Amino acid sequence: MTAVPSPTANPADTTSHGTPPALEARTLYRFFRADEEETLALQGVTLALAAGELVALSGPSGSGKSTLLSCLAGTDEPSGGTVWIGGERISGRTEADRAGLRARSIGTMAQSGNLLDHLTVAGNIRLAQSLVRRRPADATQLLEGLGMAQRAHAYPGQLSGGERARASLAVAMANTPRVVLADEPTGELDQATEERLLQLLRQQARTGCAVLVASHSPAVSDAADRTLRLAEGRLV
Repeated sequence: MTAVPSPTANPADTTSHGTPPALEARTLYRFFRADEEETLALQGVTLALAAGELVALSGPSGSGKSTLLSCLAGTDEPSGGTVWIGGERISGRTEADRAGLRARSIGTMAQSGNLLDHLTVAGNIRLAQSLVRRRPADATQLLEGLGMAQRAHAYPGQLSGGERARASLAVAMANTPRVVLADEPTGELDQATEERLLQLLRQQARTGCAVLVASHSPAVSDAADRTLRLAEGRLV
């Protein structure tokens, strides 16, 4: 693995206002070994997202989108390279450190990946908020803003596809994160529901949150400020 700087050292570029990007990754590599075979999932990926930006991440299946999001979220360690969240390094640190930074600053979203089936929608939000000490977002206002107030006490198995997507977004936004990372959040939604969810993601970006959405959907790219494309682990 390549050497990584200390937690306080951040060579990341700053914005015109002197603040670091909401999310920055430099020369990320990720390889997996199985017996004598080595698979290069990421090959030198460098990117930056500003606060308030909605960015689409496109690419064919197997191009490395999910691996990249895992490395950016700190749920997987890159084999080389460094990730910063708001100027604070997340990669190359202990799992406890990464988990703490993730709880404070990163919201992750999938169709159902961040919902626990044995908890209600409100219970899932409370669990996410219990992981940080600072005052979290108001759960009632959050659900009202997403049109989910009437489903607060429903369990994930009782929700429609669109409701699950909005509940997943509510959990991702529970701690007013700097960054939201969404992996195929609209993959199982009809066109109208997809458009509604993208409007909600756009609204979240307007609050100053940086949003990165990995998706095959052309509608996601149309809604985004810009689109990044991965092919064989490289940005093209």
